[in-house]
Amino acid sequence: MKLFVGVTDNEWFDFLSSLQDIDEVNFWRPSPSTAFQSLQPGELFLFKLHSPKDFIAGGGVFDYSTILPISLAWDGFSGKNGASSYEEMRTLIVRRRGGPDNRWEDFKIGCILLTQPFFFDESDWFPPPEWKAPTVRGKTYDLNTEAGKFIWKKIEHIWAKNKILELDKHYGGITANQDRYGKEILIKPRLGQGAFKVLVTDAYNRSCAITNERALPVLEAAHIKSFLAHGPHEVRNGVLLRSDMHKLFDRGYLTITPKLCT
Repeated sequence: MKLFVGVTDNEWFDFLSSLQDIDEVNFWRPSPSTAFQSLQPGELFLFKLHSPKDFIAGGGVFDYSTILPISLAWDGFSGKNGASSYEEMRTLIVRRRGGPDNRWEDFKIGCILLTQPFFFDESDWFPPPEWKAPTVRGKTYDLNTEAGKFIWKKIEHIWAKNKILELDKHYGGITANQDRYGKEILIKPRLGQGAFKVLVTDAYNRSCAITNERALPVLEAAHIKSFLAHGPHEVRNGVLLRSDMHKLFDRGYLTITPKLCT
């Protein structure tokens, strides 16, 4: 088992750490070539601030990674992208990308979807072990190594002291082999609305289940059993629909049968 320490935009971190009770965040990458593949769902993704604040200052539970147009990332996560407006988010990302901003370009960014985010008090920040400069994106740690064990013990101590995660009680629990670090140390991700939308969109290959429409701005993730009726934010409870089909579905003009037909 592994965890990942990602180099984190300090403004992104400062904004999100000031919010209360957020259930998910989008850790974006300004110029992606491929989707993030260093973790499996349930492993920890930790935030290391940019120099001179070279400390691990929080993290989240990795759930999914994809590449999206910046407009869709904002539609899905809004302020959970680490900015108070789309314009502020775009300015932040363009600064990291370098070069001028073409306001009409809906450029793509890497999206690392994290659930159950947590942010440490500054007194609990700690430097990542065996970190070599310059590390541009981040570093993977195996929990069987001394460095991995060190980080895991630090995280457990901070969680316990500050009750950041209530482990088994609230977040689906951590399953761990107590005799050997790095085996079966997982946290069950709990999808928020943004992650639900992104996962359903990709599960349907970015195409409306009824019309096969592929224009992303008009596609919406619908709950088969509504969220107000306690339908879960889970891919198996989602269907991707064009916006007009979604409205018809919500108003009862369309339905989904037990055989998964409309």
